[in-house]
Amino acid sequence: MSDRHFRAVADLIQDRVGIQIPDTKRTMLEGRLRKRMRALDLDSLDAYGRHLFEAGHLADEFVHLVDCVTTNKTDFFREPAHFDCLRDEMVPRLSRPGRAILKVWSAAASTGAEAYSLAMALDAMAVDGAGPGYVVLGTDVSMEVLRVASAGIYPTAMLDAVPPLLRRRYVMTARDPARAEGRIVPELRRRVRFRHLNLMDDAYPVDRDVDIVFCRNVLIYFDKPTQKAVLTRLAGHLRPGGYLVVGHSESMAGTGVPGLIQDASTVFRRTKDPLP
Repeated sequence: MSDRHFRAVADLIQDRVGIQIPDTKRTMLEGRLRKRMRALDLDSLDAYGRHLFEAGHLADEFVHLVDCVTTNKTDFFREPAHFDCLRDEMVPRLSRPGRAILKVWSAAASTGAEAYSLAMALDAMAVDGAGPGYVVLGTDVSMEVLRVASAGIYPTAMLDAVPPLLRRRYVMTARDPARAEGRIVPELRRRVRFRHLNLMDDAYPVDRDVDIVFCRNVLIYFDKPTQKAVLTRLAGHLRPGGYLVVGHSESMAGTGVPGLIQDASTVFRRTKDPLP
């Protein structure tokens, strides 16, 4: 890919999605774009660049471009300390008399492992009488991963991270062992909704009384001003006393965000003071 087209793609992705693509990631980007080059029957990455920026196909191709450049790394029950905190601290503090349901948002849901992990943990607490009802919203900028998330079908190796009790309760195993996959049970899939959302947008079409927001391992791809802007918008969707959880590599990202106080290195809580 020519320097001109590489820089145009990198600038476009940073501007619209917030992800920085420095020169050190050029080889990675070009490797991923070859998939789309072949799908469009183009003979080179330069031809793909011309397709985007000179032949007028950027609007139609943009969703595929986003799918190519987003990392979409996710696992079930990733960073398990957060799920311990969910069970031991967050849900008990939020489960007040009259609170019939908790609203939980996985704000960078990828293929859905985080959203379903949250649903499993919350459902297990509700079944055991230790928590209220719940709904989970999963959002992501990539349409491709949202299709996977909605289907709820995962390789067996990926599902191995689900604790055995929860796996027996919430995962259906394929009848044909050769398929080596399982599917989230329908009862749990009905409690989890997935929706397209770009964290770079100025406003999010999400309720403003959310109890818990997980936004983990995506902020590392944003610059500091973008991190603060995204977290400020997310905090605006929390009810007073609600929680915002970031990834362990993003432990300082939420400091200095108006309306948030830090409960732990990666856990922030909305104050009862109104946000600006």
